[in-house]
Amino acid sequence: MPYKLFMVILVLHYTAAEHYKIKPDFVKTCFKSDPEFDDCSKQAVQQLFNALGPGLPEIGMVPLDPLKIPKIRILQGDGPVNVNAALDDVIVSGFGDTEVLLSQVDGKSYSFYTKVRVPKIRIEGTYDLKGKILLIPLVGRGLCWFEPTNMTIDIVSDVKLYDKDEFVFFNVTGAHVKYTIGGLKLRMNNLFDGISSLEDSTNSYLNANWRPVSESLRPILSKTIEDILLGFLQQLFHNLPANFMIGDIKNNIKKSDKKV
Repeated sequence: MPYKLFMVILVLHYTAAEHYKIKPDFVKTCFKSDPEFDDCSKQAVQQLFNALGPGLPEIGMVPLDPLKIPKIRILQGDGPVNVNAALDDVIVSGFGDTEVLLSQVDGKSYSFYTKVRVPKIRIEGTYDLKGKILLIPLVGRGLCWFEPTNMTIDIVSDVKLYDKDEFVFFNVTGAHVKYTIGGLKLRMNNLFDGISSLEDSTNSYLNANWRPVSESLRPILSKTIEDILLGFLQQLFHNLPANFMIGDIKNNIKKSDKKV
């Protein structure tokens, strides 16, 4: 059954910055003409993730691990999940241990296909929830955490090229995510106004049934990951010339794609 309403509103703050004019040390340059391009690209993207962990303040990028998100708003109606929820002061940790499994770049569109593995992600914050998960009525406000483990994420990034200041840049216009997880643990404190028997039994039930819980939350988690990735990719590649990543990219850009 289609969802009547589905929305995730995620707020992240980035600061304006001047783009790199000299290739930074953490960037590895690959060439599409190289038969070993995919292997080189995998190493290059791994180096990017390693650099993004502590942040790149010189181009206005906040740390990826831990990642601080002021607000996430979730609205979803119908189906196994029907919630009106908010997460405030969210801290996401674990992306600093990302392992890049595969990195490919389309030779014509320059769209990225990336496959990564993250051993464990922890999401914690203050929740305000009214709705149902797996048909269980839930209401509460308090501290919460979620821990998906052994997460494999397939990412397809839509890209257009443009010229600026004698460099070529990636304009990332979309990010699409599919993922699998090997486990999920969670805890929501102060459910049902802190009635401990209901709170404990509900948390125990949700953890014991983590697979259907995970499936029911998939649209919400996918959209949240997509929004996080899109924000990071846009901020990164508006400030990191594509020439530094793909050395022969200039040979393939069209004059019509230039920005004035």
